[in-house]
Amino acid sequence: MALLAACSSSGGSGADTSTASTPNTIELSTLPPTVVTEPPATTTTEAATTTSTLPPPVYPLTGLPVTDGNELAVLRPVVVAKVGNYDAHPQSGANLADVVYEEIINDNVSRFAMVFQSQGAAEVGPIRSGRLQDVDLLGSLGSPILAWSGGNGTVTREIRDSDLVDMSPNFCGSACFRVGFDKAPYNLYFDINKAWEQAPPGAGIPPQQFQFRETSAAPGGLPSAGVLVKMDSYSIDWTWNATSGLYERQQNGRADKERSGELVTTNNVVVLEMVYNKGISNSPDAQSTGTGQVWVFSGGNMVHGTWSRPDRLQPFALTADDGTPILLTPGRTFVQLPRTGGNVTPK
Repeated sequence: MALLAACSSSGGSGADTSTASTPNTIELSTLPPTVVTEPPATTTTEAATTTSTLPPPVYPLTGLPVTDGNELAVLRPVVVAKVGNYDAHPQSGANLADVVYEEIINDNVSRFAMVFQSQGAAEVGPIRSGRLQDVDLLGSLGSPILAWSGGNGTVTREIRDSDLVDMSPNFCGSACFRVGFDKAPYNLYFDINKAWEQAPPGAGIPPQQFQFRETSAAPGGLPSAGVLVKMDSYSIDWTWNATSGLYERQQNGRADKERSGELVTTNNVVVLEMVYNKGISNSPDAQSTGTGQVWVFSGGNMVHGTWSRPDRLQPFALTADDGTPILLTPGRTFVQLPRTGGNVTPK
């Protein structure tokens, strides 16, 4: 490539004179070299992704994790079934309940309050009447649904004026039914799953009732074979079975079996010594607020301590004699409420 410059001019004599100038040529070798600049390389940095698996939710009354994928089950309300305790009319449902309270009623016998939250049961009964003491005893369960056969006028008013959700026969729909294998008044039963579906509004989510130990931790306390508990005219005997890891129940000298023939068992036995005042119709009225002695049997060991409860909306706080919280084994719990005065004999 050459660059060429030319000039021309005209004189006054009339003669045309053209002068050609020698072009100036720039040699290629004297041009600056061509520099090709490549765009900068694009670097893509991906953020490191950390994946962590959250532990499954835990049922509030058993301390056990949800294993069937139904994580919303931890949010459903409690159904408490008032179930009669009769040797001649065996109960159904105790081994499926998260917690069973055994309270003294009139005629020197006991009655169960079976508490269902982590799982249901298709046939729970025989369903019997409530007592005034149920309002205080069950108040910490977050406005539970009460599956019961009703009560006298005073008890019914107290139940309906409380935060318990009345699911007596007037409100139970198809969740309650009469069975053909027993006679009235021992033939009223409940389907707990249908009770959840058909319950009147107002029930809440239960808070945790007990403190549980880690499954890998050893149980506290001293070794114990079980406990004898006197519930007025009923003699209850719990014996630890190290093979099954469960406590087995006898009542009045015989194995206590459900109507299905299954032996009544539990993971924990909690004995709360109670003062009983005289209530209406000569029905004992357990004073479940305040303080008293507690014995906890769990994992083959026993811990003695004190229970305390400032009001009916609070769970029982269980404190060992050394001042530490009493920890239960995750699982089912049977709570006995004997009278004060020497009715508890650890084995």
